[in-house]
Formats: sequence, C-alpha cells, structure tokens
Amino acid sequence: MASDLVTTAIEGSKLRPLEKALTGIHGLDEITGGGLPRGRPTLLVGDAGSGKTLMAMEFLVRGAAQYDEPGVFMSFEETADELARNVASLGFDLSDLVARGRVIVDHVHINPAEFQEAGEYDLEGLFVRLGYQMDEIGARRVVLDSIEALFAGLLNAVILRSELRRLFDWLKERGATAVITGERGTTSLTRQGLEEYISDCVILLDHRVVDLVATRRLRIVKYRGSRHGTNEYPFLVGDRGLSIVPVTSLSLQHVASDERISTGISRLDAMLGGYGYYRGSSVLISGTAGTGKTSLAAHLAFATCRGGERVLYFSFEESPGQIMRNMRSIGLDLEPWVRQGLLQFSSARPTVYGLEVHLAAMQQAIDSFRPAVVIFDPVTAFEAIGKETDIKSMLMRLVDTLKAGQISGLFTSLTPGGRPPEQSEVGISSVMDTWILLKEIEIGGERNRGLYILKSRGMAHSNQIREFQLTGHGVELLDVYVGPAGVLTGSARLAQEAQDNAEMLGLQDEVERRQLALEGKRKMMAAQISALQAQLAADEAEAEGVISELQQRRARMARDRDEMARSRQADQ
Repeated sequence: MASDLVTTAIEGSKLRPLEKALTGIHGLDEITGGGLPRGRPTLLVGDAGSGKTLMAMEFLVRGAAQYDEPGVFMSFEETADELARNVASLGFDLSDLVARGRVIVDHVHINPAEFQEAGEYDLEGLFVRLGYQMDEIGARRVVLDSIEALFAGLLNAVILRSELRRLFDWLKERGATAVITGERGTTSLTRQGLEEYISDCVILLDHRVVDLVATRRLRIVKYRGSRHGTNEYPFLVGDRGLSIVPVTSLSLQHVASDERISTGISRLDAMLGGYGYYRGSSVLISGTAGTGKTSLAAHLAFATCRGGERVLYFSFEESPGQIMRNMRSIGLDLEPWVRQGLLQFSSARPTVYGLEVHLAAMQQAIDSFRPAVVIFDPVTAFEAIGKETDIKSMLMRLVDTLKAGQISGLFTSLTPGGRPPEQSEVGISSVMDTWILLKEIEIGGERNRGLYILKSRGMAHSNQIREFQLTGHGVELLDVYVGPAGVLTGSARLAQEAQDNAEMLGLQDEVERRQLALEGKRKMMAAQISALQAQLAADEAEAEGVISELQQRRARMARDRDEMARSRQADQ
C-alpha cells in the first residue's frame, strides 16, 4: 500500500513539473530554464553593492508591467522615494506602477538600537501587514529587502532560525513567488547559515575587483526541482536593467546561410569566389600595425550601409571622429551613414571594464541596435585586461551569439612584429570562417602591403598573395607580378611592369612589320594577277578575231565551190 502511494506521488510529480515565473531579466530566464520557482522563495545573496536590490526590484517591476503579476516590495532599509529614484536609472517608472495599483512599496523602519528583547519574538505583525498589502492588489510577487535588517535586533540564534523558517513557510502557504535579499556571511553563504537551506532557489551575486577592474557576477547555488546553469555568469547594470550573459557557448545549431555579402572591394570579392563573405559568418583580419586592417573593416561597413543595412562598430583604440577622419583620406565618408542611423560606433578603452562586463555591454548593444554586421577593432586590445584563455572564451561566446542571430562579424587582430604572421594573438582563428592576413613585404629596400586569404570555409578562394594600395578611392588590389624571388611589389613590380610593357611593344612592332610585309606581297600578287588577267583577255580577243576570220574564209570557200559547181552544171 505504501509502495503504491509512493508510485502515485512520483507519477503525479512527472505530470506536474515545477512551475516557474519569468523574471524578464535579460539572460536570467535562460540560465534558470524559465525563471524563478513560482510560489516558492528565492534568496539573493551578496555583498554590499553587488546588485541585490536592483535585481529584486527588476523582478517585481517586470512582473507587474510585462506578465500581469502585481507585487509588493517591503523594504527595511530604503524608503519608497529612495527606491523610486534609484530604479529610475534603469528606466523603470516605479511611481507610475504604484499609482496604478500594480505595485506596493512599503518601508518598514527597524532600528536595532531601539530593540529590547522581552518575551517571545515573532513575525505575526509582519505577516498581517504583508498579507493585507498582498490582498489589496492581488499580489503574486513579493520582495523582502533585506532579511538582515528584519532580524537585526534579535540576538537569540534559536528563535532567529525558528522565525526564519516560519517566514519562508508563510510565504509558501500564500503561494507568493518571493525574493528575499540577504548579506553574504563570512564562514557560510549567508549571515545566519540557514537561509540557503530553507530557500528553494539561491542566487549568489558577487562584485569583485581583479587587477583594478571591477566585475559583477552571478551564480545559481541551488535550484530545487530544476536543472540550471552552474557557472559564474557576468552581468551588467545598464540603463535598461540588468543583463546577464552565459559563459558557456551556445549549442552548435546555427543556421548556415548561402547568401553572400560584399566586402566592399570588388577584387577582394573576386578572390572570395566572386561574391564576398557568407552572411552570418565570422571574419578575422590580422596583420602588423599599419597594414590596413581598419581600412578593410571600413570598406565592409560602407558597403553594408550603402545596401541599407545596419552596422555596429566597436572601436577599442580610436574614437569615432578619428576613424571617420582617417577613412575620408581613402575616399570612404562614413559620417552620412552615422547621421542616417545605419552606422553606430561604440568606443571605449578596454581597461574601462572587465572582460565579462565588456561582453555584457556588447551583447546589450547588439540586441538594442540589431545590426546586420558587427565590427570589433581590434580584439587584441583586450590583452591589457585579461589572459589569452579568458579573451578566447569571451570572443567564442560572442561569435556564437552573432551566429545565432545570423549577424556577420568582422574581427581585426594586431600581430606584433617578429611573431609568425599565421598566428592570431588571442587564439580565435579556429572559430573564424574566413581569415585574411595582411603583411608587409620588403623588396628592394621598400615596404609594401600584401594580402592573402589563409582560409575561407565553404567557398573556392584565391591562393595568391596580392599587393594592395590605400588610394584616394579606397583599397585597390593590384595585379600579381612574380619574379625569381617571388611576388614583386613596389618599384620592383613597376620595373617588371615596364619591362613587360617594353617587351609587349617590341612584339607589337614585329607583328606590325610582318603584317606590312604580308600586305605588300598581297598587293604585288594582286597586281601580277591583274596583269595576267589583262594579257589573257587580250589573247582571248585576238584568238576570237582569228577564229572569226577563219570561219568567214571557210564559208566563202564553200560558197565559191558551190557556185563553180552550178556554173559547170555538174549536178542536177
């Protein structure tokens, strides 16, 4: 009998999976598999400044505004006005939600200095107050901020733990999806060492400083009844709320497009099978300083904007004004595209944030602008704030995000002098679909620019090293000239061109001379033929005259013979 009851309970649980409440926080619903446990308490733990109150408030506000779930925010530290001003920086109009009866913000003043333990301590008054507010607006979400302030005056550890458990049980009985914030402990996860055990979901927030760079991170410590991400996830507090970026790469289920987009350089398109890059592919342009990496990136940006699509340009070494001024020198005026809203620059020194915050900020900018092409110039600038493995991990996540959205990404990479050119400094060449290498070619005391395609997946591409120049009308790829020592560039190429031209002129002269000689012979033969034809005509005329005279003589002779015969009456 007992076994049957257990089996029934298990079968019933399979039919009723854990219900979840969407938070609306970018990235959090993804790593939690659909949000926080509905009707159960979730504990947000973290040090001061880690973002606990902001995350709890965004959970409440988005629930009321997006999911028709009113909520109550009970604060034991900040007043309603202070909270409204704080969350206004995230773009949330808390006062409007309060006025429309979608949210109640209640500040409960608790001063530990005024506490004096006498008799039993219980939370019955809190339950009555909170229950009334929940019933007033039909609240389905509750936030308590923070639990340390609530129990600040209670010194008896046994009673404190009992009341903590009672609080969590009461919230479950009410069916409220609750978020409780708490301070991190020194020897345990929380101050009391009990909250993490009685909570159904525990999320740890961290604000750390490494090498003078501050980074916020989130980790789901536990989540009863649900699978969830277990890594540390960077998150960013932006002007539209929190944004969390998973550290693990997305599944390799990207759609591979057959559509091509132009590089903006017709002869480079020809080298890439005649059509350019694949849409949604990742392109790496590497080379030493001054080889023209930014110029090639600007050509792609110009061509994309000219086609009516958007481009997001992340610059980590130059300001937008400097880039636009420099590109005008090669005939690319990017400023009109900026004014039309097709080109957007985002420029910041890498040392402003940590790698994770940069990733979150770039992800947020991409989601907001929705570009067709994203340019990162150069990714090697991140070497100042992270190790190669960390940079590679960040860029791989970025590549996966772009591929999932069918967004073409172009990455420039600086190769220091003395290093092998066929090596990307941040180790991302393996995840790139197309890799173009720019290099300096030294011949005859000159340094010239050369370009060749190391790889381009899924298309036939040129294997030639092409010299190119930065001209007043953009990047110009030149014809290939090969000498005994290899590809000729600069003055050596010009000398070879002059030699080839001279040889061509000599051949042309010889052809013309032989053509003239042949024409002379043709005319002479024509004259001889004309003379022979004239002689033949004269001979024919003379012969015809003789023949006519002979025929006449023969006729006369016949007549004379007939007349003589008749005169002699020789015959009847």
